[in-house]
Amino acid sequence: MLRRRGRTFLLIALVSLVSAGPVFAQGTLADYQRAERFLAGNVRHSVFSAGLSSWIGKTDSFWYVENTAAGKQFIVVDAAGNTSRPAFDQVKLAAALSRAAGQSYAAGNLPFEDFDFTENQSAIQFELDGADWSCTLADYRCSRRETAAGGRLENLSPDGHWAAYSQDHNLFVRDTSTGQVIQLTRDGVPGWDYSAPLPDLSALVREGASRGEDVKQPPEVFWSPDSSKLVTFRIDSRNSGRFTSLQFVPPGQIRPKAYDYVYPLPAEALPEASVMVFDVLNGERVDVKTEPLEIPFQGGPGYFEWFPDSKNFFYEHGTRGNKETELRVVDAATGDQKTIISEQDGLYIDPGEHFFRYIPDNGGIVWSSEKDGWNHLYLYDDEGQLKNQVTQGPWVVRELEYIDAKNHQIYFLASGREKGEDPYLTHLYRVNFDGSGLQLLTPENANHAVTMSPDGQYFVDSYSRVDLPGESVLRRSSDGSEVRVLEKTDVSALLTTGWKFPEPFEGTATDGKTDLYGLIWRPSNFDAAKKYPIVEYVYTGPQGFFVPKTFPSALRLQSMAELGFVLVMVDGRGTTGRSRAFHEFSYHNLGGSFADHVAVIKQMAAKYPFMDITRVGIFGTSAGGYGSAHAILQFPDFYKVCVSTSGDHDARLDKAWWNEQYQGYPVGTDYADQSNVTMAGQLKGHLLLIHGDIDNNVHPVETMRLVDALMSANKSFDMLFVPNMLHGDSGPHALYVTRRRWDYFVQYLLGVTPPENFQIKEERLPPFVRRRQ
Repeated sequence: MLRRRGRTFLLIALVSLVSAGPVFAQGTLADYQRAERFLAGNVRHSVFSAGLSSWIGKTDSFWYVENTAAGKQFIVVDAAGNTSRPAFDQVKLAAALSRAAGQSYAAGNLPFEDFDFTENQSAIQFELDGADWSCTLADYRCSRRETAAGGRLENLSPDGHWAAYSQDHNLFVRDTSTGQVIQLTRDGVPGWDYSAPLPDLSALVREGASRGEDVKQPPEVFWSPDSSKLVTFRIDSRNSGRFTSLQFVPPGQIRPKAYDYVYPLPAEALPEASVMVFDVLNGERVDVKTEPLEIPFQGGPGYFEWFPDSKNFFYEHGTRGNKETELRVVDAATGDQKTIISEQDGLYIDPGEHFFRYIPDNGGIVWSSEKDGWNHLYLYDDEGQLKNQVTQGPWVVRELEYIDAKNHQIYFLASGREKGEDPYLTHLYRVNFDGSGLQLLTPENANHAVTMSPDGQYFVDSYSRVDLPGESVLRRSSDGSEVRVLEKTDVSALLTTGWKFPEPFEGTATDGKTDLYGLIWRPSNFDAAKKYPIVEYVYTGPQGFFVPKTFPSALRLQSMAELGFVLVMVDGRGTTGRSRAFHEFSYHNLGGSFADHVAVIKQMAAKYPFMDITRVGIFGTSAGGYGSAHAILQFPDFYKVCVSTSGDHDARLDKAWWNEQYQGYPVGTDYADQSNVTMAGQLKGHLLLIHGDIDNNVHPVETMRLVDALMSANKSFDMLFVPNMLHGDSGPHALYVTRRRWDYFVQYLLGVTPPENFQIKEERLPPFVRRRQ
């Protein structure tokens, strides 16, 4: 689920009418054509439901996208009045935008998914092809917002009076009314820049910059509410580890292009940031009295947030390996810093599971922690004194949604509390500050994603399960009662083709007692009398759980099954969404979770005779690329075929933050012990390694190290090194990579010759840009 400040995806149509065909074929041209129709870009036109939604300013109105056979329609709903209307005249807007952009756009297929109302809802703003556009709704005129002189990227103050920008590694502010420029810093140098987060490789490629220091980006500054001050930082990366990547076929030139960028590895020196406050009126600088903040990878030192009075701000910072995290408050006038809450853990505090929020107009803090064995909420006063634990029990708080300071109540998403359900399914709850009055607000047995209205009186609830298309509903926060149904998802036409819902499966881990949850996909021309090879799609990164829980997310994996396979996924021990003990299984043990997968797949095959346990394949990307290769090396007699894409095969060569947190810090011998490079000699089956030359997350050196080890062990394997591919299937050859993956399993797991050079065609998904708030 993708979220940002009051916006969320609702049910997005990902289904197509797919002809099952009368012949039960496997690996044939008909199978490939049917699999192609199930790709995300091709399937989105046939089953329709609500899309993105967003509350409008501080009102009780919101807009959402209705996906219909005629295209997408933008609808505004007044929650209090229970009325709806078109957000704007899409025919007029399409005509105006076509004139202004010099390109034809259809009313039902406007080239944006997200937008903001501006000027009291008399205009909208959106992003198109990397530029900001605005359209007035009275006379329907559209224009592209011009960038500052010289193409500068700026960061505007809340009142719009000041614009901060970076130039020559220093920080400047410009008075937007007079044009006057104030230079705030003068000693910035390459590798020791002001306000410049460390970019990843994709930013260099996009800008054509050879070094990270040369990437154009808006300065990362945090303005005070009254626009008089800003917080920013200076990063020293001069002694940090770097990678060089080579783009072999760069657009527009014959010679390969080299890129140099910061990429610290485990145990290497990290970039360090100092933090400072600037008064923009007089240029006065106040340094925050803190130790240099280590940055364990790329980006900046974190998020700094001001209190409403513009006198103080706060931020959270974790130590290396994230064994300790602190909430700190800073006096902007003096730079004095005070630690409000400090939490330690002998292993790590997962930033993906931990969150907090200051209570508006109250001063207290709602803080999440796994310290009692489950992720729960705790209430602190503004001095950091614990008042009480708010939630407790063998279930997991997943996210804070809203704090009602007046009534002393908290709204939050949680999973695992409702009996008889998949423990990963989320529901919305309300609880009092003192822990009393816990109330379930979304009772349906499904996965609920919500967006609360600004005043907390209403919420939009989008819910579904992998075997329940679900619906999108407007509800009252007081009791969860329904105001109106926005859209219901209809799959009746899809079901007539023979397509079948994926089936949830509950199994048991190798310890004989821990429940594990998986999912099974069958081809739409499924015949229970046949034997089907099994293909596992794997991702075992400990920062999340990955078996789909919603109807749209489950549909995206149907294509592989259509080729003639039974596709499966399993969330083994070591992933999130369950107890802390369940999560910790992977610590110092990233390679140790695959026995659970083997055990559950065997349990699936024991229940379903159509699953051929003698023919099992596996594929994955990134941590799944590591996992799939690790599985075929660790269990060479079980997994017969593997396709590994963008794999982080050796933690010693991978990003510092991820591996130091989840594999362990300080770096130990387990890094080498669980490297795929160390295990290369155990390969028996068919292995296809895929990596892109400009992978912006996992450097191709990790795959090349594995290649070297396989060659040294005299092992046969296959490799696809893809020009202009970032991380995972991407770039101009993404569909070619998909086809080669299909071919590999058809050839070596089905044992048939795939259609020659089948050219996959997929309609391009509409661009989605999350606008910055």
